[in-house]
Amino acid sequence: MRKNQRPLFRHIRNHSALFAELAKIRNQFVGHLGLPCDEFHKTPKFITPEGQRLSIEPERSIVLQDYQAAAGAKTILARHLPGFHLVNNSDIGFRYPTAALAGLDAPFIKRFRSEYFHTIDENRDICRPLNLSYGIKSRGKSDNREEYEVWIPEQDVKLDPSPLFIDKYAEDLPDKVRAFAAQAPLVHGWMGVKRCAFEGIYHNKAAFGDIAISVALSLDAYNIGANPDLSFSPLVGSSLAKGGAEIEWEVMGYYSPKSTKIEHDQIWAAINKTLHAISGPLEEAFSSYILPTNESKTERILSAIAQAGVTNEQIIDLNLKPWEFLETLSPMRKKNHDETRSVNLLGRLNRLFYHQDRPLPSLKELHFLAQQEI
Repeated sequence: MRKNQRPLFRHIRNHSALFAELAKIRNQFVGHLGLPCDEFHKTPKFITPEGQRLSIEPERSIVLQDYQAAAGAKTILARHLPGFHLVNNSDIGFRYPTAALAGLDAPFIKRFRSEYFHTIDENRDICRPLNLSYGIKSRGKSDNREEYEVWIPEQDVKLDPSPLFIDKYAEDLPDKVRAFAAQAPLVHGWMGVKRCAFEGIYHNKAAFGDIAISVALSLDAYNIGANPDLSFSPLVGSSLAKGGAEIEWEVMGYYSPKSTKIEHDQIWAAINKTLHAISGPLEEAFSSYILPTNESKTERILSAIAQAGVTNEQIIDLNLKPWEFLETLSPMRKKNHDETRSVNLLGRLNRLFYHQDRPLPSLKELHFLAQQEI
């Protein structure tokens, strides 16, 4: 294997192959740690005091002024958090465009996202979205938000996603989420994200015994479109209204000894203690760069759109559809100066990723930055 080659970059369209290889790497690593934790479990549903089963996203994040401020995130955790182990060769990198499909007054956040996993040495001058997901989350950056997400068949991206949510979550899909899923999508804005990601195992025997928590960590750099159609905005002098960066850590599951029953409250206590433990070294190291916010990344799209002066009336008039960013040419839209020419929304999406004046970093740069010695 060549130096600096990250094996998981090679998966492009096959999520199953990607996550299967990640699981294999993680399982082998846990075995080498010598822990009595040899069986992996996904994050369980969260059961409320009333007995309702919710799909919870156990994650935390910090927002930074600039992605370069996140230098050394991996080494900081490895050195300053006892019991935390970085999984060898778990580094992956991908980028994705996200559409915010619900406004600031909506009860939940609704988004449409695609992902593109690059191969080693692939020409990265073109972003062609695929692997479409459609998600609903509870708002803001509150602890352990609800999250419901389905994959949309590429051959039928205009499909009403409601049956997909019901098929996946069944009776665990709350009525209020089901009703929100059925509402027609309305595109408020776009975001282009590049992400370096890696995995870690946190084991704190004094705090939660033989449980070992699997954590996915990432460093994101992103740009937000100033107008929903990614056109030039005179107000901000750019097709980009806002850049930013985020360090995120999310619990993916846990390891425990076989035949050992872990109670609901016990595993969720371990999850929350893990999230809190990771926040300590990161918040201390990056305290002077953290931007205080209660907004999720999707909500930052909405606030950036509002700050750029785009009104709800303009958004309704544009009537953008989330699947349009998969199309090379939009049959519904024509250039302002020439009604015979179709708008290339995919080309505009590429310019969001590759804006000459404010480019996003390469995936390689993000990975080297995260593991920089501090």
